[in-house]
Amino acid sequence: MGEIAADERGLAGGKGEEEEEETSPIEEVRLTVPPGDDPTLPVWTFRMWSIGLLSCALMSFLNQFFSYRTEPLIVTQITVQVASLPMGHFLARVLPRRRFRAPAALGGGEWSLNPGPFNMKEHVLISIFANAGYAFGNGNAYAVMIVDIIRAFYGRSISFIAAWLLITTTQVLGYGWAGLMRKYVVEPAHMWWPSTLVQVSLFRALHEKEESTKGSRQISRSKFFLVALICSFAFQLDTEAYARLGRINLSTFFALSYGLSFATIASTITHVGIFYGKEIYHRFRASQQEEPDIHTKLMRKYDDIPAWWFYSLTVLSMTVSLILCTVLKDQVQLPWWGLLFACGMAFVFTLPISIITATTNQTPGLNVITEYAMGLIMPGYPIANVCFKVYGYMSMSQAVAFLSDFKLGHYMKIPPRSMFIVQFAGTLVAGTVNLSVAWWLLGSVENICQDQLLPPDSPWTCPGDRVFFDASVIWGLVGPKRIFGPHGNYEAVNWFFLIGAAGPVIVYIFHRIFPSQRWILMINLPVLIGATANMPPATAVNYNSWLLIGTIFNFFVFRYRKKWWQRYNYILSAALDAGVAFMAVLLYFTLTMENRTVNWWGTAGEHCPLASCPTAKGVDLGPDSVCPVF
Repeated sequence: MGEIAADERGLAGGKGEEEEEETSPIEEVRLTVPPGDDPTLPVWTFRMWSIGLLSCALMSFLNQFFSYRTEPLIVTQITVQVASLPMGHFLARVLPRRRFRAPAALGGGEWSLNPGPFNMKEHVLISIFANAGYAFGNGNAYAVMIVDIIRAFYGRSISFIAAWLLITTTQVLGYGWAGLMRKYVVEPAHMWWPSTLVQVSLFRALHEKEESTKGSRQISRSKFFLVALICSFAFQLDTEAYARLGRINLSTFFALSYGLSFATIASTITHVGIFYGKEIYHRFRASQQEEPDIHTKLMRKYDDIPAWWFYSLTVLSMTVSLILCTVLKDQVQLPWWGLLFACGMAFVFTLPISIITATTNQTPGLNVITEYAMGLIMPGYPIANVCFKVYGYMSMSQAVAFLSDFKLGHYMKIPPRSMFIVQFAGTLVAGTVNLSVAWWLLGSVENICQDQLLPPDSPWTCPGDRVFFDASVIWGLVGPKRIFGPHGNYEAVNWFFLIGAAGPVIVYIFHRIFPSQRWILMINLPVLIGATANMPPATAVNYNSWLLIGTIFNFFVFRYRKKWWQRYNYILSAALDAGVAFMAVLLYFTLTMENRTVNWWGTAGEHCPLASCPTAKGVDLGPDSVCPVF
């Protein structure tokens, strides 16, 4: 474990002579991440494991349990980040400091339950555990919804072991190839992963002690965080019945959102190929010859993860997944070739989407394109469709989350092997707890998720699973041929694939024609198109507030008040997130659990009278209706 000094040291200490003059080429990173490290800080501690595993299991339980309720509660990672700080300091006070010597067979080194003050690196690893409990932003393991719709909506059976294998493999499959891509999207300095800087700022505010200057009007970052936190409390398809009902009709905006999703995926491949292809090629050919930045140099003090760990994890996950899709195929419907196709899609898209995320903080998803592809190949098999989607979409998503956490560990100087083990262990714990809670509720709550069979005041309506089920019907049971093919109304939407692929080429041509116009290079079509595709359910209010806040803080404040930006910008972001998270928990247990609501215009639902109008041709609701007739 190693000794540490009595005073609490952060990342700013421990600079070597040759490191003092070095820094990162990215200005935001220079202003946020200190160019130093203290390699003597212990990370592999009893405190880290106990608080980390407890928080991971507790978050997994709460998020899975409340996901079935009409008003779901999601406990986020930042909640644990803040709550685990006093827990860590408490254990540092009460745990015995006695040192023990390990047996010679285990290395013979000394260890202690309490090696010193609770430090920042322990806190980072606890947050990685918490992120696994939060399913890296999804609330719970995505594949659990497959189990839910199989048992609650389709009335089919699936064994616990098949469900556990499905959840576990979809969660860890992407880790294998993600680890092999670290040198492309973690080590390069310009792959700076903007969201990780919020975490770095929060950890520094919570741990680093600031000396107050007499007469200064500045408040400490920890006090600023607290003030901002408080202020922000605010089956088989019946084709005859389908023919009688007619074609599926979508609203114009909803159909457009699908088209934009198609364009986003196509533009991602083209954009990365044009603007980053040469760099990826050079890093592949001579990645060790590039001069690393200061943070990469500091990380070389720690033992790297052997490549065979990632190869072994990939082979093991693929083998178990193939067994699931062959031996237990009747339960998941997905054939072995469908699994390989899904993994191939995820592997191809992981690197370009990671690059987009690392440079823009926006992550295009594969959920729509995977549903579309499998719906074309195997229409009429909804369970196979959602399994294909989860393997294709979630293995990519987990890989990007894995790389994002590794970039945080890169900035915070966490030993890579510790990061990997904590991520893997947290994922296994979280997935197992998610499934256990789901299995318990599906077997104990009568008619769970069945709105028409539940009592009127029942909270077990499963809103998230209902959306997942609807998607399985649209894409798997009905199939995209009846929506976006010759048998549907939206065949023209397929042209968005070509539009998305051609868009970055046009931007590149304009850049070549006008090389002095630097703003052309700032046009990132995967981000622009992908953000627009989120409009349903996002509204103009969401986008206007995002645009306004981003422009104020990341343009005007960054340009004209850089010291303030350096000191408070990311702390404010973390505090606002934490305030919303804690207020959500408070409101849930004080109001929602008592069936009380806060009524105001923001919670009154849709204010547009045309929102519920039918879109099918020839439907007339009468002279008193405001709805148009198409």
